[in-house]
Amino acid sequence: MPPTTHEDDLEAVSDGRDESRAKDESDAEPSVPVGIVLELESPERVRTALERLSGAWLDAPTVVAPPTGSEALAAAALRGDADEYAPLDGDGDPVERILDAIRPPRGTADEAASAHESDGEPTAANGAGPAVGASTAPVERQPSTESTGEYHRILANELPDEAFVIAADGTYLEAKVRPDAADLYTTTADELPGKTLMEVFPDDDAEELQACIDRTLRTGDIQSIEYAAKTTDGRRRYEGRVVPIDEPIDGRKAVVWLARDITERIQRERELRSRRDELETLNRISAVVGRVIDTLVEAPSREAIEREVCDQLVESELYCGAWITERTGEGTLAFRTGAGDVDAHLDCANELEEGHECLVQQAVETGEIQTETKIPTSDSIPEPLRAAARADGVRSAIAAPISHNDSVYGVLTVLAGREDAFGESERSGFGLLGETIGFTIMAVKNRQLLFSDTVVELEFRIDGGDTFSFDLSERYDCTVSLEWAGTTTDGRTVQYVTIDGLDGETVLEEADAHPSIENCRLIHDGCESCTVEMRLAKSGVRTLANHGATFREVTVDDGVGTCLIEVSQDANVREIAKALTVIYENTELVARREIDRPVRTAAQRRDRVFDQLTDRQLTTLRLAYYSGFFEWPRESTGEEIAEAMDVSPPTMHQHLRKGMKAVLEEFFEAGGGPELN
Repeated sequence: MPPTTHEDDLEAVSDGRDESRAKDESDAEPSVPVGIVLELESPERVRTALERLSGAWLDAPTVVAPPTGSEALAAAALRGDADEYAPLDGDGDPVERILDAIRPPRGTADEAASAHESDGEPTAANGAGPAVGASTAPVERQPSTESTGEYHRILANELPDEAFVIAADGTYLEAKVRPDAADLYTTTADELPGKTLMEVFPDDDAEELQACIDRTLRTGDIQSIEYAAKTTDGRRRYEGRVVPIDEPIDGRKAVVWLARDITERIQRERELRSRRDELETLNRISAVVGRVIDTLVEAPSREAIEREVCDQLVESELYCGAWITERTGEGTLAFRTGAGDVDAHLDCANELEEGHECLVQQAVETGEIQTETKIPTSDSIPEPLRAAARADGVRSAIAAPISHNDSVYGVLTVLAGREDAFGESERSGFGLLGETIGFTIMAVKNRQLLFSDTVVELEFRIDGGDTFSFDLSERYDCTVSLEWAGTTTDGRTVQYVTIDGLDGETVLEEADAHPSIENCRLIHDGCESCTVEMRLAKSGVRTLANHGATFREVTVDDGVGTCLIEVSQDANVREIAKALTVIYENTELVARREIDRPVRTAAQRRDRVFDQLTDRQLTTLRLAYYSGFFEWPRESTGEEIAEAMDVSPPTMHQHLRKGMKAVLEEFFEAGGGPELN
């Protein structure tokens, strides 16, 4: 193919025409090119070049052959009446297509051959004039208005999926479908000509497509439209480009409809939007949970905590409803507080024994988050609850236990109008929120008890229980007393218990055989008494402590337990009694007393410690403290302190331990009983 010239050389077309006319006057034989090839990549330049070339050489075939094809270039070639559109990156051999376009008709082949024995190459133009050696013999050309075949050829290799020539009334005149896409269509390309849009598409879709054709012909501009079509692979999405044809076809106005299957692109975009929306939602959820947790720190009471949580969740507009229920002593669930306009769903859930109420019950029993999606259509949910969900716009629900350590205070239930709500990340956030609410409730209870000048003392009688202490007391007629209980870093309960009337070896043997004891270690062993450290998987003592109770005395004697605890004045005594009943069936509240706490200043506490220390003990503590004995690493050894006191090291250590014990007793047992922290 001959080299191309610059765009500015397009003016040479006019110059060539003038020169041709001059030669006509002198030589009587004009110079006409065999064919012209345009390699322009701009649709506007292609259209302008075709218009000028048409004015210069009416009979010269023109071929648009850009390096890279596009729909816009194809449309420009079509509207400029080009004989062929052959992009170099298209299917097939572009050179062969160019040669096919410029070869003269069979009837003039011999004449053309004799007139161009030495030269027969087409003109390659970027808007350029005739090529050197171009034939001047006239070439007969069929008018484009006489046949639609040229439109078919121009578009054949450019369209990604399908192309149609459609008349103004919606009748298919021509159809072209790529072979690799033909299997998708229920009507073949050969069957389409003569059919109308109303025969191929449903009425609503056909009207929309016809309106696009009308708009294209009315404005004369290329129109774009997205539409769905039924295929052998289901409904697929297409993007249509509708190009008006300047000249009528068989006397009828028409358009060229270029279509591309964009189903996969739509799916990718939908997935990207979904991931983006999910990320934005998770960020909003994290922000809401963070704000809720921040407000919990300042909440003055459990009621305020629960009310604030529900209000903020609904105000975030991510959720349409939220409420909190608690477990009663009878094992049922009781409503405490809520927010959101979901009255129909809540009322129905409270009345039913299945469905959403079951979701909350499972959260209580398992201590784990429970979720439900597609509530309006789920077969596992009773129809009344599905109808209520539809009425309130509820599609998903989550039930998050409100717990701390082994105690479940209640359940936070949250409803959402999003069908894809409560994914893994969102569930993790609500798990953290439930634990934070539980911890805050316990902290509020302890804070109320700590700063109260007057507390309520509750005394419970427990007639038997399925625990190690009750079993030991009944079998050996001994008394078991709780000294202190706490929690290890791995969440296990540790209790220090004194048993009067039984030796340590027997206690260890019974502990090894009891299923509730994970580990038992002997601390002190006497003839008729011992103290042991026990690690338990579960503990009724911790359950009450998590309800804000401080233990003063817990003893079991002859199979009957006495539990003496302190709670704040505004504590829910009924709730605490029910919680204890869940652990021990035969539990009775036998006394409720208000006790005034003595208020001690720091100076008074210090004087109490000094009163309990001997001079030797106080001197030893001071020497050890100021000499760096308690630093790590130690700055002074026990031997150096003993030398300074002029006593033996064992004597120094005896004074030191007794002095430290007196200080710790004032700190840990100032109230007079075991505290559980």
